[in-house]
Amino acid sequence: MAWFKKVRKPIESANKESRVPEGLWVKCPSCAQIIYNKDLVASLSVCTKCGHHFRLTATERLRSLFDGPWQEHDAGLRSTDPLRFTDTKPYQKRLETTIASTGLMDAVVTATGRVGAKEVVVAAMEYSFIGGSMGVVVGEKITRAIERAIARRLPVVIVSCSGGARMMEGALSLMQMAKISAALARLDRARLPYISVLTDPTTGGVTASFAMLGDVNIAEPRALIGFAGPRVIEQTIRQKLPEGFQRSEFLLEHGMLDMVVDRRELKDVIGRILAFGTRPLPAAATSAPIAAGS
Repeated sequence: MAWFKKVRKPIESANKESRVPEGLWVKCPSCAQIIYNKDLVASLSVCTKCGHHFRLTATERLRSLFDGPWQEHDAGLRSTDPLRFTDTKPYQKRLETTIASTGLMDAVVTATGRVGAKEVVVAAMEYSFIGGSMGVVVGEKITRAIERAIARRLPVVIVSCSGGARMMEGALSLMQMAKISAALARLDRARLPYISVLTDPTTGGVTASFAMLGDVNIAEPRALIGFAGPRVIEQTIRQKLPEGFQRSEFLLEHGMLDMVVDRRELKDVIGRILAFGTRPLPAAATSAPIAAGS
């Protein structure tokens, strides 16, 4: 009977490794467009078909805003786990794992550099570091950045991307809301501009404090911005929320934002805003950066 059976040969390619390197193409989660990774980098991680804004790392954010190199500040600060907190794993272990995977000591990078003709202090939050949560180190680094700006008479830009206050540090993380807000009040009394940039997502205690205190509040398109998430709100009030609720366009329409700006235009918009309230510094008046942002 074996004479009448057709022997099927295995498909050779099934046993061979793919010749396409990993990470060469990216699929847009909004429109399903397949994008060449280099093209995505060139467009600042914005889908060229539908305009979906992918998340940027803190370093990528600084690179997209600064013209040339920048000087990073307080890079060595890290949490000491003051509460000795443990949930599914010890907080200290979670910190060590995240530090190893991100190369950062905490969820924000602060730096000084030039945006056009202006020298600016910028703080960019890192979402991949425990959801960009705000703990003692984040509060300290942002406060120091603001105080540095006051001392040097520089404007401040804070780019928020956060799930809110860090639960592993309890009330100590909540205290950072007041701490940063007080520093921003001193910046305001010094008559120095503060531009807040809200990206996807900006929620919790970050939204409830410094993210919404800017002289100008700018958001990226379709960014989720709010205190509690939409699902929690629906479960609490037992009502269906409007379409696009807590997205940046909805907040702009209801007066909580000043503008929604495409990431590819953000640096130029910030430069024009700063030109209204500050004068260009001569090249000799600015200190030379000691660390390149690469």
